[in-house]
Amino acid sequence: MSRLTEEERNALPDSAFALPGRRYPIPDAAHARDALARASAMLHEGHLDQEEYETIVQRARAVLGEE
Repeated sequence: MSRLTEEERNALPDSAFALPGRRYPIPDAAHARDALARASAMLHEGHLDQEEYETIVQRARAVLGEE
């Protein structure tokens, strides 16, 4: 997966992020897969609550066409 530069991230619309505050960018399939993996880890570490995790999963699956 390619990293987003600060400029690229800033250019993304708010709708390209899974969570408010422009958290978890999912502009493409590679970033959606990465968000799924990272969200699972963050949930288990206590950095996300269940609702945030489910939102990330739902939004990432939509980007991947797995609705």
